[in-house]
Amino acid sequence: MTKRTKAKPEHYVNNKEFTAAIAEHNNAVKKAVAEGKEPPRVTEYIGECIYKIATRLSTKPNFINYSYRDEMICDGIENCLQYINNFNPEKSQNAFAYITQIIYYAFLRRIQKEKKQAAIKHKAIMNSGILTDAVSSMEGDSTVYDNSYVEFLQNNLEEPNYKPRGKKKEKDNRPVGVEKYFNTNKK
Repeated sequence: MTKRTKAKPEHYVNNKEFTAAIAEHNNAVKKAVAEGKEPPRVTEYIGECIYKIATRLSTKPNFINYSYRDEMICDGIENCLQYINNFNPEKSQNAFAYITQIIYYAFLRRIQKEKKQAAIKHKAIMNSGILTDAVSSMEGDSTVYDNSYVEFLQNNLEEPNYKPRGKKKEKDNRPVGVEKYFNTNKK
């Protein structure tokens, strides 16, 4: 009786080939810049790999349910193309992880932007008074209508999901560590 061996799953991006392609591209860019020429475009293979990584990352549970997933993917690809020349193959042989991190943080930035825009829209709707006038009745109709959207906004948007960042704290100039024991104010 022969044993069946499971075939290794084929990865959607081969990290070794991808890293080699990015290293080759970065060398070509450095050479072109040194000669004063226009840097070459990213190869189709690199672009395809970046697209696959962004698309696959967008299917993870923390990103899948957003209606603006396509914008997230586009932002991730744009950021990758912007920062791909910063990859240093001497420091790391994992271009896949480098690109994935760029895309991940691009996704987070897009989510923050969308939350901010939603908070602005909801605040504008609540302040405009349009919704309170939207439900009206015709003459002779004594039925009381309620606007559940207005109730939803009033109940759920008192405390918006988006909270702008506060001001950065000023640097504390107190001595730290061994510096505490030295008197620097001696004359």
